[in-house]
Amino acid sequence: MKTYFYAVIAILAGSFLLPAEVSARAGYFDHSTNTWVTPKYHPGGKSPVRRKKVNFDGPYSPGTIVIDTSERRLYHVLPNGKAMKYGVGVGKQGFQWAGTHRVTRKAEWPSWTPPAQMRARERKKGRILPTYMPGGPNNPMGARALYIGSTLYRIHGTTEPWTIGSAVSSGCIRMANEDVIHLYKSVSVGSKIVVKR
Repeated sequence: MKTYFYAVIAILAGSFLLPAEVSARAGYFDHSTNTWVTPKYHPGGKSPVRRKKVNFDGPYSPGTIVIDTSERRLYHVLPNGKAMKYGVGVGKQGFQWAGTHRVTRKAEWPSWTPPAQMRARERKKGRILPTYMPGGPNNPMGARALYIGSTLYRIHGTTEPWTIGSAVSSGCIRMANEDVIHLYKSVSVGSKIVVKR
């Protein structure tokens, strides 16, 4: 009876949450412990490209994010000639780009608003995209996002970690969720981003 009572309370409480509050929780109610559980990252799995600290020789100061799209790797420059190297998914044919920007925003479990041109492109293939999707473990933006300048592009997580190391996106830089969480903790708004082709 006690378990039933808590379950009813949890359901009623959840029904009064605003959409933003629901998406912020991005989890589920565990009736065995009577608590909300928020997953740390989507259980889709690890990146097929293991992150590692490497020697790095380049004209970039510590804190800079350097993305080599031809290599499909992201380097977070560290002091003393080192960098943390991650595997990434990059823009597919026709969606490659290069440039220098700054991180203008950081978000945990970001929402997704596919641009109108992306929705139109996908509609021609018979796939209907939502105009908006709240953040959460099933959102294609994954666990974290770093917003790149004033562009539509992001460095973000994914629900498809097996695509890391491929040219698969519409221009965004895709990382496995556990890797984007690792990077996110070390990056500040204002950090420099260099995307090279």
